[in-house]
Amino acid sequence: MQYRKEPLVSGSVYHVYSRSIAKYVIFNNAQDFNRLINILDLYRFNNFNFKYSRFLNLDKKLQAAIINEMKKSGQVDVQIIAYCLMPTHIHLILKQITDKGISNFMAKTLNCYTRYHNIKFKRTGPLWAGRFKSVLVKSDEQLLHLSRYIHLNPTSAGLVKKPQDWDFSSYQEYLGQSNLQLCSFDGLFDFTPKQYQEFVNDRKSYQKNLSIIRKIIIEDYAG
Repeated sequence: MQYRKEPLVSGSVYHVYSRSIAKYVIFNNAQDFNRLINILDLYRFNNFNFKYSRFLNLDKKLQAAIINEMKKSGQVDVQIIAYCLMPTHIHLILKQITDKGISNFMAKTLNCYTRYHNIKFKRTGPLWAGRFKSVLVKSDEQLLHLSRYIHLNPTSAGLVKKPQDWDFSSYQEYLGQSNLQLCSFDGLFDFTPKQYQEFVNDRKSYQKNLSIIRKIIIEDYAG
């Protein structure tokens, strides 16, 4: 078993990244993307004790009651600050709330989606290329630029022209254009939705050339 060089510390914020094996496409349509978004939403709560597939088989009213009770309790392993799902990989910005919170959250999330994908496509074996990678976010400036990098991933990859056209990231939440309440970033950033949109668009065409971005791109991480 391989251990991380440094333990993940509660109260700290991390860029968490996981890619598929051999750049295998793991999200083929909106249903697949939304499946993982829903998994992220539920498994961040440490008192969600269901297998996701069994939870889906519950009565809709009971599902809603369980979700409402969890959200009232606010008992989470991680705070999701931002995310972006890409066809072959995922980016998350997570604050660890409980000891081993990120590791527990990622294990449940990645395993749950693997089971779904393997059943759907009648395949076996692992879906993700090893353990997830994580890097400590050391400053508010790094956090701000990292959020922009993540939200610009779909445009950098040529999937959409404007980041708000990608439905599978938290960018629409940042602009106040989403009904989802998956992310929590109040108090972390001092901007209006319009100011954040201007900040993101200001670097859309050349974010790969920014030195601050190069330092936080996951491919350069050793962790």
